[in-house]
Amino acid sequence: MKISYYPGCTLKTKAKNLEDSALASLAALGIEVEELERWNCCGAVFSLADDDLIHQVAPVRDLIRARDAGADKLTTLCAQCYNVLARANRLMREDEEKRKTINLFMDEEVDYHGEVEVVHYLDLLRETVGWDGLRERVTVPLEGMKVAPFYGCSLLRPSEVAIGGEDGGAPRALQDFLTALGATPVKFSASEECCGAYEVLVNPVEGLKRAGVVLSSVQESGADAIVLSCPLCEYNLGRKQPEIQAAVAGVRDIPVFYFTQLLAVALGLDVTAGRFELNIPSALKLLRDRKYIEAPATQV
Repeated sequence: MKISYYPGCTLKTKAKNLEDSALASLAALGIEVEELERWNCCGAVFSLADDDLIHQVAPVRDLIRARDAGADKLTTLCAQCYNVLARANRLMREDEEKRKTINLFMDEEVDYHGEVEVVHYLDLLRETVGWDGLRERVTVPLEGMKVAPFYGCSLLRPSEVAIGGEDGGAPRALQDFLTALGATPVKFSASEECCGAYEVLVNPVEGLKRAGVVLSSVQESGADAIVLSCPLCEYNLGRKQPEIQAAVAGVRDIPVFYFTQLLAVALGLDVTAGRFELNIPSALKLLRDRKYIEAPATQV
């Protein structure tokens, strides 16, 4: 089985801490992936207009490149990239009329019919290593660390592409992942809420309030940190914390991690693999204070 890897735009710029920790962890676990050649932006969001098929060309072209590279699966990290690619793939598999139109848009490519399976990194771990297998590979258990798993909008909606094989029941993927690392997943009411998304840019006041709802919920749960898989969520809930604290009373600093960073720590990888210098300062401080890592990350 050959697995192609789709990084997406942000992982090559602002979210290197998500990509670097993920790829280092895959190497440590013996999982081989091959980055797509000539990948393009997936479109960032899945168009909800029923007749807006031109916006499906971008993600379908990525799927075609994975198929043409001989891949059976295409995995990605970013929650939004996963959502767009998985939904576009489902459209191409299930809607004959729209599939025909989209294939006509791409006259230089061989028609695509959904031959590649799109899987999120978490599902790739679950399928190839398994949660019990991952637990056996952990060398630095994150014992005593209470973590709020934030799914946001894209990992569970719609249910047809939800990670972890979720079918409308309580989500388990991030909880099972954290438990395998030795951490304690903490329930909180806003785990599936919107982080504020692009509203933070177009309507900052409302966007910051939306993010503040999530952070307040995490704070009330008693969690030590938030874990997530979306660069936009990390931006709104992490880097925007000073502005959120100014706009929403009572919100304090809360460490924010990509799930792959905690994976790298638990696997005992060199601290530089986590690229923690790109996180807000409280994230690295928590890891050092709890002795999960021995030294601060350095700029590379």
